[in-house]
Amino acid sequence: MLKDKNGKNLTGGEVIEKVLNRISNVILDFELMTLRWVSHVPSHTFRKIIYKLSGMKIGKGSTVHMWANFFDPSGISIGEDTIVGDHAFLDGRAALTIGSHVDIASSVMIYNSEHDLESEEFSARTEPVEIGNYVFVGPRAIILPGVKIGKGAVVAAGAVVTKDVPEFTIVGGVPAGKIGERRERNPHYILGRARLFQ
Repeated sequence: MLKDKNGKNLTGGEVIEKVLNRISNVILDFELMTLRWVSHVPSHTFRKIIYKLSGMKIGKGSTVHMWANFFDPSGISIGEDTIVGDHAFLDGRAALTIGSHVDIASSVMIYNSEHDLESEEFSARTEPVEIGNYVFVGPRAIILPGVKIGKGAVVAAGAVVTKDVPEFTIVGGVPAGKIGERRERNPHYILGRARLFQ
């Protein structure tokens, strides 16, 4: 009788499921390695084509800067005129929806899967993340699973967002809390062209 890593006996069906899951993970790891190489190419157009081929949805005029990393890109959807900064990490293991006219700064990490600390097996739990239109996320901010960031909200640099952020609210700190509000409630700006070789 075969056992899993925790010593639990496995049925024939569970063994087949684990083998198929392992094969799927190897294929995904190869895809992620390829995307890591692609992220070094200094051409927005080339990267965007490859990212779309990997299953990512990227709207018109949106740009993902160099050195971005992903987990399961097929779960990632980016609206129009959105800029994702260099060295960002976008997690697509559950749905990650990023709206239009969103400015995500450098080294931002967005996760929608994490270990369940209450699980005996330390298994993963996943929850979708949604970022509304006209949001600004400052450098090195971290957004955790299950968070919804409302339209026009601002996440300050270095903040760790663990719960929903209402529309036009400015949050900062660890864990992130309200530090202000945006006065402009009717944004209609266009972010424009990204830096050429970034």
